[in-house]
Amino acid sequence: MRRVFVSAAAALLVVAGAANAHPKLVSATPATNATVAKPARVTLRFSEKLMPKFSGADLMMTGMNGMKHAPMKVASAATVAPDGRTLVITPKSPLGAGTYSVAWHVVSADTHRITGNHAFAVK
Repeated sequence: MRRVFVSAAAALLVVAGAANAHPKLVSATPATNATVAKPARVTLRFSEKLMPKFSGADLMMTGMNGMKHAPMKVASAATVAPDGRTLVITPKSPLGAGTYSVAWHVVSADTHRITGNHAFAVK
Protein backbone atom coordinates (compact mmCIF):
# COMPACT_ATOMS: atom_id res chain seq x y z
CA MET A 1 0.00 0.00 0.00
CA ARG A 2 2.83 2.40 0.88
CA ARG A 3 4.45 1.79 -2.52
CA VAL A 4 1.20 2.73 -4.32
CA PHE A 5 0.94 5.92 -2.25
CA VAL A 6 4.56 6.92 -3.01
CA SER A 7 4.04 6.26 -6.74
CA ALA A 8 0.82 8.28 -6.76
CA ALA A 9 2.48 11.16 -4.90
CA ALA A 10 5.42 11.18 -7.33
CA ALA A 11 3.06 11.20 -10.32
CA LEU A 12 1.11 14.09 -8.80
CA LEU A 13 4.31 16.12 -8.36
CA VAL A 14 5.28 15.57 -12.01
CA VAL A 15 1.84 16.66 -13.25
CA ALA A 16 1.77 19.68 -10.91
CA GLY A 17 5.25 20.71 -12.06
CA ALA A 18 4.22 20.51 -15.71
CA ALA A 19 1.04 22.46 -15.05
CA ASN A 20 3.00 25.28 -13.38
CA ALA A 21 5.57 25.53 -16.15
CA HIS A 22 5.66 28.66 -18.29
CA PRO A 23 7.45 29.25 -21.57
CA LYS A 24 10.88 30.74 -21.01
CA LEU A 25 13.02 32.59 -23.54
CA VAL A 26 15.98 30.25 -24.17
CA SER A 27 17.76 32.03 -27.05
CA ALA A 28 17.49 35.02 -29.35
CA THR A 29 18.99 36.18 -32.63
CA PRO A 30 20.39 38.82 -32.50
CA ALA A 31 21.61 37.90 -29.01
CA THR A 32 20.51 40.02 -26.07
CA ASN A 33 22.38 43.37 -26.02
CA ALA A 34 24.39 42.43 -29.14
CA THR A 35 25.33 44.94 -31.82
CA VAL A 36 24.79 43.53 -35.30
CA ALA A 37 24.56 44.48 -38.97
CA LYS A 38 20.99 45.02 -40.22
CA PRO A 39 19.11 41.82 -39.36
CA ALA A 40 16.35 40.68 -41.70
CA ARG A 41 14.46 39.27 -38.72
CA VAL A 42 14.58 38.80 -34.97
CA THR A 43 13.99 35.29 -33.62
CA LEU A 44 13.06 34.42 -30.06
CA ARG A 45 13.14 30.71 -29.15
CA PHE A 46 11.12 29.50 -26.17
CA SER A 47 11.20 26.39 -23.97
CA GLU A 48 7.68 25.32 -24.93
CA LYS A 49 5.40 25.31 -27.94
CA LEU A 50 3.47 28.56 -28.28
CA MET A 51 -0.15 29.26 -29.13
CA PRO A 52 0.22 31.40 -32.29
CA LYS A 53 -3.15 33.12 -31.87
CA PHE A 54 -2.10 34.53 -28.48
CA SER A 55 1.62 35.16 -29.06
CA GLY A 56 3.24 38.19 -30.67
CA ALA A 57 5.67 41.08 -30.32
CA ASP A 58 6.19 44.77 -30.95
CA LEU A 59 9.51 45.95 -32.35
CA MET A 60 10.51 49.44 -31.21
CA MET A 61 13.44 51.73 -31.93
CA THR A 62 14.66 53.17 -28.62
CA GLY A 63 17.60 55.29 -29.77
CA MET A 64 19.69 56.49 -32.68
CA ASN A 65 23.00 58.30 -33.15
CA GLY A 66 23.95 57.40 -29.57
CA MET A 67 20.90 59.18 -28.13
CA LYS A 68 17.96 57.49 -26.43
CA HIS A 69 14.45 58.63 -27.27
CA ALA A 70 10.90 57.56 -26.57
CA PRO A 71 10.25 54.14 -28.13
CA MET A 72 9.01 54.39 -31.71
CA LYS A 73 7.11 51.39 -33.04
CA VAL A 74 8.69 49.81 -36.12
CA ALA A 75 6.34 48.29 -38.70
CA SER A 76 6.85 44.54 -38.42
CA ALA A 77 5.05 41.21 -38.42
CA ALA A 78 5.36 38.57 -35.67
CA THR A 79 4.63 34.92 -36.44
CA VAL A 80 5.28 31.59 -34.77
CA ALA A 81 7.65 29.43 -36.84
CA PRO A 82 6.71 25.87 -37.89
CA ASP A 83 8.68 24.41 -34.93
CA GLY A 84 6.05 26.01 -32.66
CA ARG A 85 8.69 27.33 -30.22
CA THR A 86 10.15 30.24 -32.18
CA LEU A 87 8.63 33.69 -32.49
CA VAL A 88 9.86 35.43 -35.65
CA ILE A 89 9.64 39.22 -35.91
CA THR A 90 10.16 40.50 -39.45
CA PRO A 91 10.52 44.26 -40.02
CA LYS A 92 8.65 45.64 -43.06
CA SER A 93 11.80 47.56 -44.09
CA PRO A 94 15.52 47.31 -43.20
CA LEU A 95 16.41 48.49 -39.69
CA GLY A 96 18.55 51.61 -39.47
CA ALA A 97 21.45 52.12 -37.09
CA GLY A 98 20.21 52.47 -33.53
CA THR A 99 19.00 50.58 -30.50
CA TYR A 100 15.92 48.39 -30.52
CA SER A 101 13.66 46.61 -28.08
CA VAL A 102 11.23 43.78 -28.68
CA ALA A 103 8.29 43.66 -26.26
CA TRP A 104 7.06 40.09 -26.58
CA HIS A 105 4.10 38.18 -25.17
CA VAL A 106 3.58 34.44 -25.48
CA VAL A 107 1.08 31.84 -24.35
CA SER A 108 1.68 28.10 -24.22
CA ALA A 109 -0.52 25.14 -23.28
CA ASP A 110 -0.77 26.32 -19.66
CA THR A 111 -2.70 29.38 -21.01
CA HIS A 112 -0.77 31.91 -18.90
CA ARG A 113 0.40 35.01 -20.78
CA ILE A 114 4.11 35.61 -20.25
CA THR A 115 5.78 38.88 -21.28
CA GLY A 116 9.32 40.13 -21.63
CA ASN A 117 11.69 42.43 -23.46
CA HIS A 118 14.69 41.79 -25.64
CA ALA A 119 17.17 44.52 -26.58
CA PHE A 120 19.82 44.75 -29.32
CA ALA A 121 21.54 47.37 -31.44
CA VAL A 122 22.11 47.78 -35.17
CA LYS A 123 25.34 49.35 -36.42
